[in-house]
Amino acid sequence: MERRDKINYYLDIAETVSRRGTCLHENYGAIIVKNDEIISTGYLGAPRTRKNCTDLGYCNCEKVGEKKSGHFEFCRAVHAEANAIVSASRRDAMHGALYLVATDAITGEYVENAYCCNMCQMLIINAGISTVFIRNNHDEYTSIDVDDEWVAHDDTI
Repeated sequence: MERRDKINYYLDIAETVSRRGTCLHENYGAIIVKNDEIISTGYLGAPRTRKNCTDLGYCNCEKVGEKKSGHFEFCRAVHAEANAIVSASRRDAMHGALYLVATDAITGEYVENAYCCNMCQMLIINAGISTVFIRNNHDEYTSIDVDDEWVAHDDTI
């Protein structure tokens, strides 16, 4: 049996983390790795002690008519990237990599063109994370050099 490459190994772990997600539409999982050590994990879900959409049985964004429109203020969930960053110290995350996987909550298929939202991009920059790997399918991924792609070409603000 052929050994799995290191990037897909960590993406496999992020995919497992995504299964803890509580969104009724998409589940994201993220891990931060530095020096071949997992620093933290995060998945898409409501803040600690608050009810998740899966517990409530409905999506608040749908309830207010804002499903997938980019109005994250209506969403009960904290993004996987943000949860991973909150759980890590900046010192540990600095110069590390974030691995991100998104799957459809119903079909389990990979989310096409998954990407970090602008807010998560800013959090990743502030955490000092150097690289983001986003799974496209079971074996392929997109690699983002944070400084080259998000800092040097800043058009988000």
